[in-house]
Amino acid sequence: MNPSRPLPSAGGPPAIGVLALQGDVREHLIALAAADAVARPVRRPEELAEVDGLVIPGGESTTISKLAELFGLMEPLRERIAAGLPVYGTCAGLIMLADKILDPRSGQETFGGIDMIVRRNAFGRQNESFEAGVAVTGIEDGPVEGVFIRAPWVESVGAQVEVLAEHGGHIVAVRQGNVLATSFHPELTGDHRIHGLFVDMVRAAS
Repeated sequence: MNPSRPLPSAGGPPAIGVLALQGDVREHLIALAAADAVARPVRRPEELAEVDGLVIPGGESTTISKLAELFGLMEPLRERIAAGLPVYGTCAGLIMLADKILDPRSGQETFGGIDMIVRRNAFGRQNESFEAGVAVTGIEDGPVEGVFIRAPWVESVGAQVEVLAEHGGHIVAVRQGNVLATSFHPELTGDHRIHGLFVDMVRAAS
């Protein structure tokens, strides 16, 4: 966290950014605001320095990787994640938070942060997208509705990673310390419970 900026007041809304390079940025901004955060887009290193947490949205992981390099965000993001910045990634965001991708495209890099191996597009192509109820550890009042769009899954995790949810025998939600990731898109459903969980993580870290 930027030491020159005051910490959010106890119980006050934290400032949470959404990486606004590509993907469903607007939907995450809406979900974060509904979960009592001050939500703002992040495109430059100086904007990253002003947030208490960050969401990496779905989209194309290869495009996000290239644009992060182009906008000078790759190394600053890696450094802040390593320093404990709370981050939540959905779909392509999950891929970007993986320490290893099974089938990376040429030149594709990740931010890292979770000791896991992921498989891109594991649940199928665009026309095989689906919705399903997913029981997530730490989320009360029943399963969340998960939207799976060319979704990855997690092949394996390290000892420090907590598996929060599975679907069809595959891992679809994980957490390691301050880093949370889901294969699916809760921001597309109107159910803001996972965003609420992440906001709580940011509050605790702040």
